[in-house]
Amino acid sequence: QAQVVESGGGTVQPGGSLRLSCAVSGASVNIYIMAWYRQRPGWPRELVADITPSGRPNYVEFAKGRFTISRDNAKNTMALQMNDLKPEDTAVYYCTVILSDLWGNGTLVTVSS
Repeated sequence: QAQVVESGGGTVQPGGSLRLSCAVSGASVNIYIMAWYRQRPGWPRELVADITPSGRPNYVEFAKGRFTISRDNAKNTMALQMNDLKPEDTAVYYCTVILSDLWGNGTLVTVSS
């Protein structure tokens, strides 16, 4: 069965950076939009960014200028480079393959001094 696995989470200080990765196995992602979501403590899950099969990105307002989404269809992977992290970015970050309803279990990002 297809699987989605996120990695790269951790703890950083405000202003720091992290790079999250998403690896998909058992399926080819090259025809699907992929996306990063996050869930902050006490808040519903929300979209962070998505990316088309050809690599065109889309960002929600809070991610613009700080986050960069990318993908490698040959490797069935997607990444999220996060810079200038803020305490409110603390969340579990999830990778999904849209239309296939494939989700990973998330990777925890903690931004704290």
